[in-house]
Amino acid sequence: MDDGKAVTHEEPAAGRSGNRYNRILVKLSGEALLGRQAFGTDPEVVDYVAGEIYDVWQHGVETALVIGGGNIFRGVKAAARGMDRATADYVGMLATVMNAITIQEALEKLGVVTRVQSAISMSQLAEPYIRRRAIRHLEKGRVVIFAAGTGNPYFTTDTAAALRAMEIGAEIMIKATKVDGVYTADPQTDPAAQRLESLSYDDMIIRELRVIDLTAVTLCKDNGLPLVIFDHRQKGALRRLIAGETVGSLVSVKGGT
Repeated sequence: MDDGKAVTHEEPAAGRSGNRYNRILVKLSGEALLGRQAFGTDPEVVDYVAGEIYDVWQHGVETALVIGGGNIFRGVKAAARGMDRATADYVGMLATVMNAITIQEALEKLGVVTRVQSAISMSQLAEPYIRRRAIRHLEKGRVVIFAAGTGNPYFTTDTAAALRAMEIGAEIMIKATKVDGVYTADPQTDPAAQRLESLSYDDMIIRELRVIDLTAVTLCKDNGLPLVIFDHRQKGALRRLIAGETVGSLVSVKGGT
């Protein structure tokens, strides 16, 4: 496939030295692209997100993305209004493809070679998801954006992100949210809520800290995949995390590591 860009863009500008993680998967919610809008995508936010991804790519980090579709269509809410749940989830998957292509365009304007891989076949817009091909793209310095979830209804994009992270051998899954980590309670309703710098997956399950889908939590726990949850609105936070700084909350099998 012709990238339509100079060969010099095929590899990141910097090497892999100095990175704590060399292959990552970033899960970004669709709502993160809203900005101040009620629905859709805010061009300024899209460019900001692309810039943050570009920054880690420039430092030689093999980067994959999973983006939700909640800014366009929320399957569970549609199901509650009477739409069949499976149908609603498929529509939600199509929304994630729209977001993936939007982020792809923003990244390529910065000179980042990208590939969108979709779990639902749509050859005119994206490659089909093929694990070995995705890994090869990462090895060549391309950012890979996984779209359409797992291709199956009843599974969230959190679960899709955990699954793809394990399939590509990511060293960590990073969930970019609107909160700066995991709290003991909802900080918007409980002023006594405290942010946890680190915790175990068991702690998250027992305390019912639902900042990420429970199925995704179980997948990460069973396969020993660490998870970081941080506020994507903190400029440079993703780069600091990759460099080894403490950012957000780290969730791991043992906790505190």
